[in-house]
Amino acid sequence: MNLHNIPQLKNLDSGNFFLLAGPCAIEGEDMAMRIAEKVVKLTDALKIPYVFKGSFKKANRSRLDSFTGIGDEKALQILAKVGKTFGVPTITDIHKESDAEMAAAYVDILQIPAFLARQTDLLVAAAQTGKVINIKKGQFMSPGSMQHAVVKVQESGNPNVMITDRGSMFGYQDMVVDFRGIPEMQKFATTVLDITHSLQQPNQSSGVTGGKPELIETIARAGIAVGVDGLFLETHFDPSIAKSDGANMLKLDYLENLLRHLVALRQVIKGF
Repeated sequence: MNLHNIPQLKNLDSGNFFLLAGPCAIEGEDMAMRIAEKVVKLTDALKIPYVFKGSFKKANRSRLDSFTGIGDEKALQILAKVGKTFGVPTITDIHKESDAEMAAAYVDILQIPAFLARQTDLLVAAAQTGKVINIKKGQFMSPGSMQHAVVKVQESGNPNVMITDRGSMFGYQDMVVDFRGIPEMQKFATTVLDITHSLQQPNQSSGVTGGKPELIETIARAGIAVGVDGLFLETHFDPSIAKSDGANMLKLDYLENLLRHLVALRQVIKGF
């Protein structure tokens, strides 16, 4: 996929990885705008192509009482305001075919959640919007098998598709990233590494997913070292009060140092 096909994506001539980052879920306008403002400022300074990420709805929850969203239209309108205010592209998850056309009216990239990567009707509906499509690799899928998900989008008339690896199930309650899969998937699609969901510890007895955020930089450095095209991360001013996936999110105050380290590493890797 040609990254120039993502509307408003800046700094493409820098040679840096591109970044998809933001809160797990849109919890309100103020938090979304504050996070976007901070990340836009950092990525502009470091010449990193940036896409604001926020889920308008969280449909995949372990418990019935878990937070799912503030209302579909309200959250999508906030995403549109972020994009317009800061001049950056935006991305959100969709979960059913009817979401595709609705979300496409507000955002630039539609994301297929990992658990839904094999859902043919969802992939076709997303593809037919003409938007760029980001497919999360299923935790249960091999890197090579993701080619079939990519082909479903392409054969539906949309060449603008990328893959995001978010780790694979390792036993019942842990995730592991197989870095051999990145060059394998790059053979058929632009490939992103999700450095926060890859550190999830799902299926906890409490019904609330755990995580190991202290290893975010470790996973990110490894991804840059093997030449991943982009990075994905979720961030929040205070992950301890985030309404979704706080256990594996990066505290926003830590983002600048992380990005500076990764940009420096990218320059070294490009020299080989």
